[in-house]
Amino acid sequence: MSCSVAVSNSPVFSPSSSLFCSKPSIISSSPESLSLSLSHLKPSNSSTTSSCSSPSAAASSSSSPSSPFRLRLPKPPTVFSASSSASSTSPNGTVLKRKRPARLDIPVSSLTFAVPPTPSAAARDLVEAEEDGFGVYCKRGRREYMEDRYTAGNNLRGEHKLAFFGIFDGHGGAKAAEFAANNLQKNVLDEVIVRDEDDVEEAVKRGYLNTDSDFLKEDLHGGSCCVTALIRNGNLVVSNAGDCRAVISRGGVAEALTSDHRPSREDERDRIESLGGYVDLCRGVWRIQGSLAVSRGIGDRHLKQWVTAEPETKVLRIEPEHDLLILASDGLWDKVGNQEAVDIARSFLVGNNKSQPLLQACKKLVDLSVSRGSLDDTSVMLIKLEHYI
Repeated sequence: MSCSVAVSNSPVFSPSSSLFCSKPSIISSSPESLSLSLSHLKPSNSSTTSSCSSPSAAASSSSSPSSPFRLRLPKPPTVFSASSSASSTSPNGTVLKRKRPARLDIPVSSLTFAVPPTPSAAARDLVEAEEDGFGVYCKRGRREYMEDRYTAGNNLRGEHKLAFFGIFDGHGGAKAAEFAANNLQKNVLDEVIVRDEDDVEEAVKRGYLNTDSDFLKEDLHGGSCCVTALIRNGNLVVSNAGDCRAVISRGGVAEALTSDHRPSREDERDRIESLGGYVDLCRGVWRIQGSLAVSRGIGDRHLKQWVTAEPETKVLRIEPEHDLLILASDGLWDKVGNQEAVDIARSFLVGNNKSQPLLQACKKLVDLSVSRGSLDDTSVMLIKLEHYI
């Protein structure tokens, strides 16, 4: 592409500037040169030209009909001052004819932008597993990467039917959820083993708080909601910090064993305000300090003064009518009710001869949440409690 533009002595186009080519040159004012006077600038007897070729070549290239895109400079004003008229006259008295500036050919390709393709649903991260007594299925939402994690273990520490399960919903990254998934089980069991069974709630509490303290020492960011189930000697110990939830089926009737920790809860709001914080409504969601939509969890160092890792715990004896336990992140519970989730899960376990019924039930629940508009990461774990009686 070749071009030639001649303008009056202007602060925008200086002799050292090179807008369209690399080497500027000075061309004397003559009938063949192109000149453009701007009425708002002081006229001059000379012109500064940034040129890639001779003016005649520029004129021929600018008239090419094959140019896909052209940019035209505005016409020069028709009214000039006396000094302007004088400046456009050559020393021999010949009046220079003012010509329209040459057209600039701009390749269309230089105006295109690369748009990354939208990932398909099939390309989203999935985590699935089924072992004796439990199944789990996790699906990434619209985030860049999966922030949910889970943990599951049977016959731990050499004890028959000592089990620990957990779902961890990360926010602000996956670091806190991953840390909790890797460390909470150990920290809880360390406390449980050395304490009496009557002190199991305190043991779980210490395990949560120790995990939170260890995470903050790592100088990592983000946070994670947690829901866990500890099974030992036929007892079920369910704990949560945040809005992950545990729901048990008692002969097909759903019962929530945990209560979501959100700033909208009156007792949580009172606790936060008593510590000098505040809770306000931001676009329909109650948040701490206008930021976080959960009031308990692992991590969240920037809000640690108000966001505690202390869990709420419930202990009950596993009975024959306790057929199923559901642990899930809020990606499920925001779209699917407690009883509806139990009904769907049990339909895969009663009179169903399909392989991996627990995994298939988890997948069904996740897909149902997504079909109803959930954009969040969604994780569901099903535990057959009859396996631990």
